Amino acid sequence: MRAEGVGIVSYGTYVPRYRITPDEIGRVWGVDGVAMGKNLNIHSKSVPSPDEDTITISTEALRVAMTRGGIDPRDIGAVYVGSESHPYAVKPTATIVAQAIGATPNLTAADFEFACKAGTAAIQVCMGLVASGMIKYGVAIGSDTSQGAPGDALEYSASAGGGAFILGKDPIIAKINATQSYTTDTPDFWRREGQRYPSHGGRFTGEPAYFRHVTECGKGIMASEGTTPADYQHVVFHQPNGKFPQRAGKLLGFNEDQMRYGMVTPWIGNTYSGAALIGLANVLDHAKPSERILVVGYGSGAGSDAFDLTVTDNITNFDRQTGTPVQHDLDHGIPINYSIYAKFRGKIRLSGE
Repeated sequence: MRAEGVGIVSYGTYVPRYRITPDEIGRVWGVDGVAMGKNLNIHSKSVPSPDEDTITISTEALRVAMTRGGIDPRDIGAVYVGSESHPYAVKPTATIVAQAIGATPNLTAADFEFACKAGTAAIQVCMGLVASGMIKYGVAIGSDTSQGAPGDALEYSASAGGGAFILGKDPIIAKINATQSYTTDTPDFWRREGQRYPSHGGRFTGEPAYFRHVTECGKGIMASEGTTPADYQHVVFHQPNGKFPQRAGKLLGFNEDQMRYGMVTPWIGNTYSGAALIGLANVLDHAKPSERILVVGYGSGAGSDAFDLTVTDNITNFDRQTGTPVQHDLDHGIPINYSIYAKFRGKIRLSGE
């Protein structure tokens, strides 16, 4: 799928500043957290404070993107927020974000949900709207404050953060050459209505789910573009932990140097809908003109979206220092213990709640 002349005009991210380590989580549950962290390749994960949610994270990320790109909110014709942790079951996140950044009422806004690939799905829709001339700029956001039941394996990785991307035709800092998707009904991860925490299929989430979709989608877009791994300077995968993307990269023929900047989960955890987008943002923070980027997102349920991008000369003059560069979030954070973490995440509840 192509949308000629469309690309990334600007981007921004936001990651909460608090951190908790697998060792601290394991200490509470009588588990070897150090070993768990090594097994998942996660050193720490971000934790949202009580007044942070998908709405605030999305708004902060988008404000950074608008400032960096000098975007007038009146020129934004679409705001789509992808997440699986929208604050309201019935009330859109996107409308709040749009009004918070000063957009006019003359725009389309909606919430997207497809597990961890809701943000990449939003990018594809914005591509079509911009290419058709229906809108000047489209905003695609992937943001989450992901959940993990106390003591569950997900608790060691589920974190919080988001990325906002503004799509347009001028001035483009990264041209989107093509996008492709691969989708099946593979129930590897789910949360029924009324359930507080999600369930997962354990090892089933790896082979028939994540690896099948990521590798098939990655192979598919490279076949359609006539490229090989050697044609890309950077590659970004969805990263539910630090091990899965490393293995996916090797299966597709990429090396660690190509994955270097796209790997963010080991230091901030799995931000779900934000994971691939924050990884792409970190790549763009370091990218040079003419470099080529492959992005392959993934969402349980299950599907993958892939993007082939080429960085343009405009990246040289683009403001990459406004806001917080992703590397700063990877290198810095305020450590907290499990009691503070449980308080922030509402894990301590009264009987009957």
